[in-house]
Amino acid sequence: MRHFATCTLCEAICGIVVETEERRVVSIRGDADDPFSRGHICPKALGLQDVYDDPDRLTRPVRRDGASWTEIGWDEAFDEVARGLRAVQRAHGNDAVAIYLGNPTVHSLGAMLFTPTFVRALRTKNRFSATSVDQLPHHLVASVMFGHQLLLPIPDIDRTQHLLILGANPAVSNGSLMTAPDVVQRLKAIRARGGRVVVIDPRRTETAALADEHHFIRPGTDALLLLAVLHTVFGEGLERVGRLQPSCDGLDEVRRLASGFPPERVAGACGLAAGTIRDLARAFASAERAVCYGRLGVSTQAFGALACWLVNVLNIVTGRLDEPGGAMFTRPAVDLVGTRGFVGPGHAGRWKSRVRGLPEFAGELPVAALAEEIDTPGEGQVRALVTSAGNPVLSTPNGRRLERALLSLDFMVSIDFYINETTRHAHVILPPTSPLERDHYDLVFHVLAIRNTAKFSPAVFTREPEARHDWEILNALTWRLRAPRGWARARLEASLRRALGPRRLLDYAIRVGPYGAGLRPRGAGLTRRRLEAQPHGVDLGPLEACLPARLCTPRRRIQLAPQAWVRDVGRLERLLDRSDGDDTLSLIGRRDLRSNNSWMHNSSRLVKGPRRCTLRMHPGDAAARALDHGARVRVRSRVGVIETDLEVTDEVMPGAVSLPHGWGHDREGTRLTVAGAHPGASINDLTDDASLDALSGNAAFNGVRVTVERAGT
Repeated sequence: MRHFATCTLCEAICGIVVETEERRVVSIRGDADDPFSRGHICPKALGLQDVYDDPDRLTRPVRRDGASWTEIGWDEAFDEVARGLRAVQRAHGNDAVAIYLGNPTVHSLGAMLFTPTFVRALRTKNRFSATSVDQLPHHLVASVMFGHQLLLPIPDIDRTQHLLILGANPAVSNGSLMTAPDVVQRLKAIRARGGRVVVIDPRRTETAALADEHHFIRPGTDALLLLAVLHTVFGEGLERVGRLQPSCDGLDEVRRLASGFPPERVAGACGLAAGTIRDLARAFASAERAVCYGRLGVSTQAFGALACWLVNVLNIVTGRLDEPGGAMFTRPAVDLVGTRGFVGPGHAGRWKSRVRGLPEFAGELPVAALAEEIDTPGEGQVRALVTSAGNPVLSTPNGRRLERALLSLDFMVSIDFYINETTRHAHVILPPTSPLERDHYDLVFHVLAIRNTAKFSPAVFTREPEARHDWEILNALTWRLRAPRGWARARLEASLRRALGPRRLLDYAIRVGPYGAGLRPRGAGLTRRRLEAQPHGVDLGPLEACLPARLCTPRRRIQLAPQAWVRDVGRLERLLDRSDGDDTLSLIGRRDLRSNNSWMHNSSRLVKGPRRCTLRMHPGDAAARALDHGARVRVRSRVGVIETDLEVTDEVMPGAVSLPHGWGHDREGTRLTVAGAHPGASINDLTDDASLDALSGNAAFNGVRVTVERAGT
């Protein structure tokens, strides 16, 4: 039997065809009739079968009894979790319970729809997620400049003539905050139509190999480079804000700031010659259609919010915002920005973390504070933790500290189908169904797509009677947590939510969206059923200009120079006088096409082949340390030490070393057979929970100072 579905393992939302016989997957291939992905898939798509078939995957709740696990029934598990969480809150207050939401949450329709209600039922301010190790600066900047955290400008790469990429590797990530299946062919198409692709990165990435130009940049100096580019744009009269100028506040302030950063002043700190910086600015500003795109390397550094802001500023002052081929905004079928009640605009600083006083954003605290909130005694100390679809021991800075902190918790529950490096510390694990067993619609990634499309994918397999979807787990826990405040009402609300379920909630969201049929039963337009009748998805057209109408700021004005960002430029300026002057190197991460954070390392077909968890180092740096290719090396930072194999390569710039993210599967007590045989080393045993972006609180992963020596010395 053939099923048309969507791959849920990265942001590209590629259409797939799944061939099945009874409850067995026969094959997975790209759907050539999908209007967005057009038959493209990457190797990760086959991992959907591996997860479904994985003998290590939990299918029933388990309770930890010492070092062993006992399978228990669902009602018993739900009751035990509710008792454990309520007991901690009765003894120590609501905020003694914390919750961490992992990245896979946004890849699940049910989790997206039912997690917010569950989080509210916990009544805690100690909320954390993977957002603050990844993309928090992007959301904060969007909220401040455009009025909503999801008004994220998307590079219109299918129509651009000049793509300037900073700190991103879309050829491997398939786009990030830029949903774009088959990026490789799209990049080639830019060059084929006479355009240019320019990459700025401390590593000559797979994307750089496809580009016209690649320039090394010292990790963490992107904001300096962007200010120097803006200095050239303003100084040489290349600015052209265009039709949006009447809607912009702060243009003169931006011009004043940029005047203090001529290319000659920043060249030494960035590692790019002044002439090169001027050439980059002139080429970008003079191109017929151009867009600047910055991603993970830009946001996960000490100046992440400044750099994300300046990417937007560059696009605005050169007339690239809200223009074809520039940085545009989506008009998705489920409009999370325009429909009230889905996702808030994103407020900041309503409360702060207990230990360091780090500010919340959109209801969450920076996850770099999680370990200290657990292991620092005193009133308000976190004593219980809920994790859902996440592995923060491998995904958050100073993972060893968090690992130790988890041992001290009074109670912990994980919603996950693996016993991994984090969930092994839980008292109870509640496993949801696998991706092939649940309906899917991408609520988030259609908001971030380079083209407006929509697709509903029914589950390939019906769930087994004893299995539970993630939304069913969340719903069952929600009413039990609310029961002490009114049992009958809590049970009635839970029954109503269960009766609605993801399908009816999605139908409502589509109906009230920009292409929807409305609430009339026979109204013209999209509904969930009509979308299901188009199994390959529907094409809703290219991105279109929508400003200033879509802005959510007061009086619909773009805030070009937020005062907190203007003040933070003073902190950035101190980089100009910094001299490393020691034997340390700057550590950066990297991605691999066959890997997805820590999720997919239990798939034998994805981890086979050459070892990928290696430290890459420039030949000059290796020679200076008497290290050769293949050597076993010890890498040390302020917070930890790891050992790994060395790759000597000139793809990494002098002074930088690169280690991939998501490995470190050598912890005792996990049940990941394949991953345990390919453990690698965790970069987050080196990253520093004290190193943050000052404006956003996002973890500063890129540019961690490390020393490298031969292992055993």
